[in-house]
Amino acid sequence: MGQKNQVYNSVLELVGNTPLIKLNRITAPFKGNYFAKVEAFNPGHSSKDRIALYIIEQAEKKGILKPGDTIIETTSGNTGFSLAMVSIIKGYKCILAVSSKSSPDKIDMLKTMGAKVYVCPAHVAADDPRSYYEVAKRLHKETAGSVYINQYFNELNIDAHYHSTGPEIWSQTEGKITHLVACSGTGGTISGTAKYLKEQNPNIKILGVDAYGSVLKKYHETREFDEKEIYPYRIEGLGKNLIPTATEFDVIDEFVKVTDEESALTAREIAKTEGLFVGYTSGAAMQAIKQLNDESTFDTNDVVVVIFPDHGSRYMSKIYSDTWMKEQGFLDTAKVKSKEDIDII
Repeated sequence: MGQKNQVYNSVLELVGNTPLIKLNRITAPFKGNYFAKVEAFNPGHSSKDRIALYIIEQAEKKGILKPGDTIIETTSGNTGFSLAMVSIIKGYKCILAVSSKSSPDKIDMLKTMGAKVYVCPAHVAADDPRSYYEVAKRLHKETAGSVYINQYFNELNIDAHYHSTGPEIWSQTEGKITHLVACSGTGGTISGTAKYLKEQNPNIKILGVDAYGSVLKKYHETREFDEKEIYPYRIEGLGKNLIPTATEFDVIDEFVKVTDEESALTAREIAKTEGLFVGYTSGAAMQAIKQLNDESTFDTNDVVVVIFPDHGSRYMSKIYSDTWMKEQGFLDTAKVKSKEDIDII
């Protein structure tokens, strides 16, 4: 039995080949044609399935991973879920150091998938022993037969998207893509996809999305790491307080910064206009498109592809919770434009 009959040997055969879906209502006021690469159609509901499977299979080929070994990783949730899923199928143990900024939904999902989870404080320096980077390194040293995936500094993170996401988008748009809009966290998705697309057509513009409180945009423009840029923010899986080597800054043309609040509200708007239930970073990517339209970035014939990295179910206790949104001050009646869409009690 095989894929020809739509029967699969495991969920891993469903990784990749996600659909490209035209955006209609939310983009109606804008010039250009807009398409979303909806990564929630991966079996683990995020783009991180691609890197989890690719990196693990590369490690197996090189003999680095052997049956019964332990996979260790630093994650804001999605990579951890994907690694746990792949580990189940392939017979590995999985230990994850997770940022406390990750939603309770994500942390519960990781435990459900059999992973051992260490929750680490989000708002500490990257080199602080309590940070999820340092905790993962320590666990790797302490655990015999373990492999540290290290997605922020692993070139295979880029390669996974170079070999899958990039070719898929090029094929799905029949080579007509003019702009790619993608969030940058580890940088693997945007870098690998951009690298492939630029090889096909160097004129394609690559527009990265960063968060206020992150160092990426300024580093891209100046090649200087500025600690003064760092402050706490709420979006998960976007922006960084360090410079990941899994980001190839040279293939990115421009960065746009978005706020926590506008990204959350825009994620809700995507659900209500396009029927796509997407995550916080998808809202951030769509918010960047709005801001770029305000700057007249796009023209009538442009073909703009935006990557929606994950599924809204991971944020039920956050952006899709009215209680959480009110606690953040995001559901202020003066700020919500379409009050008929969001009831304020």
